[in-house]
Amino acid sequence: MKRFSFSLQLLLGLAAGVALGFAARIWDVAWLTETLTRVGQIFVQLLKLAVPPLVFTAVLVSVANLSNVSGAARLATKTLLWFLGTAAVAVAIAIGIGLLVDPGRGVTIDTGAAKAVDTEGAGTWLDFVTGILPTNVVTAFTEVNVLQIVFLGAVLGAAALAVGEPARPFLDLARSVLELVQKALWWVIRLAPIGTAGLIGKAVSTYGWDLLAPLAKFSVAVYAGCFVVLLAVYPALLAFWGKVNPVTFYRNAWPAIELAFVSRSSVGTLPLTQRVTVERNGVDRDYASFAVPFGATTKMDGCASVYPALAAIFVAQVFGVPLGVGDYLLIAFVSVVGSAATAGLTGATVMLTLTLSTLGLPLEGVGLLLAIDPILDMIRTATNVAGQMVVPVLVARSEGRLDVATFNAPPRPLDGARAATPRAPEPATA
Repeated sequence: MKRFSFSLQLLLGLAAGVALGFAARIWDVAWLTETLTRVGQIFVQLLKLAVPPLVFTAVLVSVANLSNVSGAARLATKTLLWFLGTAAVAVAIAIGIGLLVDPGRGVTIDTGAAKAVDTEGAGTWLDFVTGILPTNVVTAFTEVNVLQIVFLGAVLGAAALAVGEPARPFLDLARSVLELVQKALWWVIRLAPIGTAGLIGKAVSTYGWDLLAPLAKFSVAVYAGCFVVLLAVYPALLAFWGKVNPVTFYRNAWPAIELAFVSRSSVGTLPLTQRVTVERNGVDRDYASFAVPFGATTKMDGCASVYPALAAIFVAQVFGVPLGVGDYLLIAFVSVVGSAATAGLTGATVMLTLTLSTLGLPLEGVGLLLAIDPILDMIRTATNVAGQMVVPVLVARSEGRLDVATFNAPPRPLDGARAATPRAPEPATA
């Protein structure tokens, strides 16, 4: 397989999975469906196994690394503002599409049979805020509560910054653990072509087109909203603000976007996202070590902006609840401010619950959409990860921390060992 690039291997896995999935569905080959399901499950389990140590050490080290970056406060502020700004644009697009297509009109679903899902204390803003604070450090890791792990990592990273030299051994240990976890996770990512075949094959074999029939308009609206963000908003920002070629960016970023699509995990894709951002898109390594992990846990234009906005409109229309201008503004506010609720894993459900509860809409609406969630989560996660790479490029370009020569060079292969630190960045012209 070394003769094929990693991107091509992923595409081959995707094609093989679709073919096997349709074969299993058309000829009702139960053992093939089971095999595809098991292969996909094992791949996802391996990704999730690394989540607690990866998130904790990545956030801790990214916060601590700000001490190595000149103008760290300015960079962090710029990054956060870009996160919020692009989220606002994404949710505005989603609301516009929702008003245009009315995704819930004419949908015939038995709402009486719908049941509210267990949202694990994420139903209200108070639940969300209190849920961030762990009551037990060990439980946060054993139950894989990503928000609490992010909180612990950020607090300890800030504390290490404040303590200074005495904290150096602890930070060295955290960096070593991060390197080990990323290396092990990279080995798992190398299995992505096989995992892709299993995940896509299982989806095709299990769902086909039957499940999408009653929710086709909503599904198309979600994909359309994400594609507008991916193919219009991000390219416009890269071209006009970043002064870089959007086609080159997507050529460089494609492996991470593709892996995000099939794995449905921003956190699981984090090591590949980091490598692509530094080694192909030329973002300064010190800044990227903060921005990329930060984005993997908070920057979710697909899960936190496009999806909850369209889903809220859908649920309101299905249950016959009229929405006014104030409600749409509230949807936008929740999507922008509450984006940290996504945390790179099952965040779309948490974010939708938060949005519905804020609007006073039935939480049973979450249950109506769970069946097709895996299908929608693929494009949502791909959109998330693309945004997590776009913003560091924009900020690095404006701060003179983008190596334009690396950005424009032929993509470096991602199969081998990590490349050396990029050359000194070219001064920004924008």
